[in-house]
Amino acid sequence: MTAGRIRLDTWLWVARFARSRRQAQELCASGLIRVDGQRISKPSREIRPGDVITLPRSRDVLLLKVIASAERRGPPQEARQLYEIIEG
Repeated sequence: MTAGRIRLDTWLWVARFARSRRQAQELCASGLIRVDGQRISKPSREIRPGDVITLPRSRDVLLLKVIASAERRGPPQEARQLYEIIEG
């Protein structure tokens, strides 16, 4: 885990919110994701620890606080250490 900046699509893939980088890029391009309240339409948007991501999931919406980024996609246990779910 690192504390630096990372592309949003890469982070979504590494944190296991998307099955592939391509799926993460399409999710970002859809305009349904928000970072700190701003609608995102570019997968290249950089995020950093402390950012809050609003992510639509089926019928729910997840609010995630970014804790860290990672250099590689690891097992689910490592992915869960990258974010904190904010209770609404």
